[in-house]
Formats: sequence, C-alpha cells, structure tokens
Amino acid sequence: MGLQADSALGSILLFPVHLLVWLYSILSFLPWYYITDAGQKKALSKRIKARSTSGRAEGPYRSVDHFDSLANEDFPGKDTLDKLFDHAVQRFGQAQCLGTREVLSEENEIQPSGKVFKKLILGEYKWLSYNELDLAVSQFGSGLAALGQQPKGTIAIFCETRAEWMITAQACFRRNFPLVTFYATLGEEAIAFGLNETGVTHLVTSVELLESKLKSVFTQIPKLKHVIYVDQKKVSPEGYPAGLSIHSMQAVQELGTMPENMERPIVKPQPSDLAMVMYTSGSTGRPKGVMIVHSNLIAGMTGQCERIPGLGPKDLYIAYLPMAHVLEMTAEISCVTYGCRIGYSSPQTLSDQSTKIKKGSKGDCTVLRPTLMAAVPEIMDRINKNVMSKVQEMSFIQKTLFTLGYKYKLEQIKRGYDAPLCNVLLFRKVKKLLGGRVRMMLSGGAPLSSATQRFMNVCFCCPVGQGYGLTETCGAGTITEVADISTGRVGAPLICCEIKLRDWAEGGYTSKDKPNPRGEILIGGPNITMGYFRNETNDQDFFVDEKGQRWFCTGDVGEIYPDGCLQIVDRKKDLVKLQAGEYVSLGKVESALKNCSLIDNICAYANSDQNYVISFVVPNQKKLTELAKQRGIVGTWEEICTHPDMEKEVLQEIKVVSGNIKLERFEIPLKVHLSPEPWTPETGLVTDAFKLKRKELKNHYLHHIERMYGGK
Repeated sequence: MGLQADSALGSILLFPVHLLVWLYSILSFLPWYYITDAGQKKALSKRIKARSTSGRAEGPYRSVDHFDSLANEDFPGKDTLDKLFDHAVQRFGQAQCLGTREVLSEENEIQPSGKVFKKLILGEYKWLSYNELDLAVSQFGSGLAALGQQPKGTIAIFCETRAEWMITAQACFRRNFPLVTFYATLGEEAIAFGLNETGVTHLVTSVELLESKLKSVFTQIPKLKHVIYVDQKKVSPEGYPAGLSIHSMQAVQELGTMPENMERPIVKPQPSDLAMVMYTSGSTGRPKGVMIVHSNLIAGMTGQCERIPGLGPKDLYIAYLPMAHVLEMTAEISCVTYGCRIGYSSPQTLSDQSTKIKKGSKGDCTVLRPTLMAAVPEIMDRINKNVMSKVQEMSFIQKTLFTLGYKYKLEQIKRGYDAPLCNVLLFRKVKKLLGGRVRMMLSGGAPLSSATQRFMNVCFCCPVGQGYGLTETCGAGTITEVADISTGRVGAPLICCEIKLRDWAEGGYTSKDKPNPRGEILIGGPNITMGYFRNETNDQDFFVDEKGQRWFCTGDVGEIYPDGCLQIVDRKKDLVKLQAGEYVSLGKVESALKNCSLIDNICAYANSDQNYVISFVVPNQKKLTELAKQRGIVGTWEEICTHPDMEKEVLQEIKVVSGNIKLERFEIPLKVHLSPEPWTPETGLVTDAFKLKRKELKNHYLHHIERMYGGK
C-alpha cells in the first residue's frame, strides 16, 4: 500500500513538472538552437569523416581533413622530441607547467575488518614553470652523462606517474638516451627480463618500488651499475650488490651543475633515432618491448591533438594513469608541447571519496579543477556505479526528479542537443566530483560501453572522445570527433594514419559483409613503430607495403560505417572453438554481460574439449550483499560470494541479460565462480589498462575451472 501511495503521490507531483519541462522546451529551444550553433554541430556529427582511398570496401580509409597527406603541419621543422620541448620553453617560459600536491601528513586508519588503510592529508599544488623544468632537465641530463650514460645507450625508468617521470623523459630525449619504460605494477620476473634484454646500465625509480620490488632482483641484472631514486628521502646502501651505486635524483642534478659536467657536448637525436623501448604488460606471456623512434611519437601526437579542439595554455590536464602506458605518456608530452598545465594525481587520491583521502579532505580533482582528463573504461564504469548507487539512496521524489531529468537530457543528447537547465539544477553536484570544469574526456585502453558513455555525457556535461590505438601505433589510430553524437564507435582514422580491413574467414568477417565491411584492423602510417625489441614475431605483426609505408596487424576485428568511422567488434585471440564446433568470442560475451547490475567485472572462459562456457565474476558488493540479505543469507563478504544460492542468482541475471541482448545459446555461461577480491593491476590479473590477463586468470582459478567442468 505504501509503495502504491508513493507512486500515486509521485504522479500527482510530477504532472506540473512535466508541464513545466514541456513549456521550457518550447520557449527556450529556438533561442538556444541559434545561440549555440546546434544545427552546425549536428551537421558535423553526420558528415563523412573518412573515405577509402582505393574506392574498395576494405580501404585503406583516410581522414577527409588530410586526405592527401599524413604530415605534421602544427610544428614544421620540429622533428624530434627535444626540439618540441625547446620550442615550448621558448613560448611559455614563465608559465606554470608541472604541479605536484604537497603531502602534509600521513595517518593510519583502522577499518572495522581490522585492515589498516593509509590516509593522506594533502596541501595545495606546487608548480614548476617551463623555465624551471628546462633547468631541471638540463641538470639531470648532465648528471646522467657524468655517471657514464652514453648517447644511444638505453636507460630504464620504473616509476609511478609524477613530475620526475617527465623530467627524466625530457632529459633522455634531449641527450639521445633511449628510455626503457615499465609499468609500476609489472612483476619482478618481467622487470628483470626487460632490463637484461635491453642491457641497461642506469635505472630511475622510486624508493617504494626500489625496496618493494627491485631490491630482490638486482643480483639477476649483472649489467646494471647505477640506480637513481626520485624521492626526497635517504636510502641506506646496505643489502645491495657490490658494484651497484645508489643515488638520489637531487644528487645527480647537483653533479650536473658542476662546470666540467655542464660543458660535456650534447649529442642530439635524429628523427629516426630510438626514443623509447616501451614494455607492454600484455595479456599473454612475457612482456614485449616496443621500439619507438622520435618521428613515430611526433606523428602519433599530431594525430591525437588534432581531435582536441582549442588545446592550449588555458587547459589543465590531470595526470594519474601510468606514464608507462602510451595513452598517458603521449597525452602528457602533448600537453607540455601546447602549453597546458599538468597536475599530478593517482587513482587513490583522485576524488574526495578516493581510498587514500582522509574523510573531510579534498581529492585532487576538487583542488585542481582540470579541463582535460583521460580515463580507462574501468574507471568510468566505477564512477557510473558510484553515482547511480547514491541516486538509489535518495528519497522517492528526489530519485524520480533525477530520473526524469536524466531521461530528458539523454533524449536531447541523442538528437544532438543539450539541456542547460538540467545541467544547472541536477548535474552541477555530480560535475563537481571531477572538479566541475572538465570540457573533454578521452577514453582508451578498452571498449567503452554505450551506457557508460551516455552517463558521462549526461552527468558530467562533457563530450567523451573514445579512442583506439596500441603501443605499436604510438597510441594513435582513431578518436571520435567532439561533435560525433554516436556511441559504441571509436571514430575515424587520425590525420597521421590510415586504416584497412583484412578478411578473417575463420571468424566470419569479410569486406563483403552487410550492412558494413568487417575484418581484422590494419593501421598504417608514420606513427607505426619499428617492431619489438629482439623479437622474432616482427615479420608476422609488422610489414611494409609497396609504397614503403609501415603497417601493423592489430589482431582486433572492426567494422567501418559509411561515414568512415570504426567500431571494434571482436578480437582474434579471444575466439574459442567449442567441442560441437561453435565459435565463441569471449570478448563479445564479456562486453555484453558487463551490463548485469550484479557484475563489476567478468572473464568468460571455454575449453575446446567442452561444450559450454563458464565464467569468473567480480560481483558488485553493494548489490549482492543487498540480495543476500533479501534471501536470508548472512556472513562475511567471502561467505556470501561462495554461497551456492548467490552463484545461482548471478547465473539467473546472466541468463536474463543474455536473452535481452540476444546472445546465442552456446555463448551464455552455464556456471560461475564469484571472486570476493577485485581484479586490479596489483593482483596481476589485469593489465594497467584493466584488460584481462587470460593466462593469469586461468592459472589463478584453475581448481574452480576443474570444479565447473565437472572435475574433482
């Protein structure tokens, strides 16, 4: 009775609201339409963005904006990364460049479970100007040379995202020291492998990584002579191998200020010289070092920046993704080039609710108020679920008004319009979660669901540019245009490259498919890197065509729309053949089932000698706990996850969602294991871009696989 009364009351109260919305729409639409140039924006969304240069369905497809050229026109003559940086210093000398937030104090907070969480009390951002950054780069580069670092000799960095990472990178670019990069979450064995493979003698790191990961592997890296740590701390030389010198970054910079060291000649890089060897954590096997030359990076960044309108000194970028990831690294170098400020953060301090922020303190977004932000879909999905769970806690009237406003704005966005009144009245508070000034977000690393993209458009009042690229293509491939109102697609080729499709008959994808051509995505252009460091698979993955252009075979399957935009539809390596001969795309199944409200993350798995699919699931803790309560199941989070009835509930929802999105019968997982622990890069079960590591997940859940397939 109570619910019916609430519903009736809601309907009565909402009638005048609906009437007001209708009147507001009628009266405000025409003035708003002409003031904001909405008609032109809609036309831009519908325009042809890329065309096939061959006239054939498979391509190659090239952006219509630079149909005849793949050249860099923004900074003519600036053909190496050191020249780009010098140019930026000349233009923006006194302006702020890199910002780091002061740590005032640390506290240990004991949780009800007994776990201890470290909480930070943070102050304001302290800024380095372009001139100050230039001086730090000169001193550090000079100090590295004094320690014996040779031009064209590799030097490694294994460090969290911070200003010192950028100082190190620019010092190396200036002196032609190829920089070898590793994710901060990479395991000890993988780091030792990469350091030995590249033969580095110098390594830059942080005290935390030095003591937690590196100390135990130094005996396995005989060529390493110098370790430089970036923190303002002292490190005891005890416990390190004989012959290995440990220095602070400050000491190396001081070494670089000595007159005899400052006078050392600088060997400048050429466009074809190696700038980086970037190790990708990869979803299978050993990490691979991608060889990137200066001209590759400049081409890739030219393409990316062309898709960000008005990029310049008014922008403020928040940096928190791993700098050893090509998306973050190219974004930051681009920001420095165009005069944008960069404020450093971390996933643990990003917002007021972040895990390391003391309750009542401000997160980095609130203090920094960025205008530009990059994110991986996993982080956006998390923001989406957090906001929507807060909405569920609202009163009936508040919730109904929010839902009404959300639906109204969603319809407006789908038409290519906006809802300014909703932005002011309903979404202003939500916007403030990210500081309130974000004008554009760039998503990369994995496919972003249409629902999450629309959520970000509606609640954060900004376009989300979804991009597609790989380390092997310098992160460049495609990015959606700001005016493009479609979802689920990754945009047209950037001006630095072109894209073509190659038939994959086994998977059932060809250029003759209707309504649009499909196939494996090949990317070609000056942004295609030089292959893998000492790797025999280069001939399989990279090739040069008859015109001398380099191409990379991505292993991803795409579909090209009539306007030249690309959609990722499958992954070749994710295809498994079941016992009865049916092919199952595990990625397709996972992408579909992430829409389940009970699921935060999912990995589908299939054995070729079995006739059904199984899955490992990280459940949504709040939703599953509520459901367990309704079913009379009590206990710890681990006990709830291992309860057979909860597995049945998740399977039931999987079945319902699979039916709604029309998965084939053989694609629907028949058994599930619920994992109480989330999958993070630290667990080694996902990459830093939150892509699933299938091999590690399989090994981790081996006994559950045997159980679900009827073993002991």
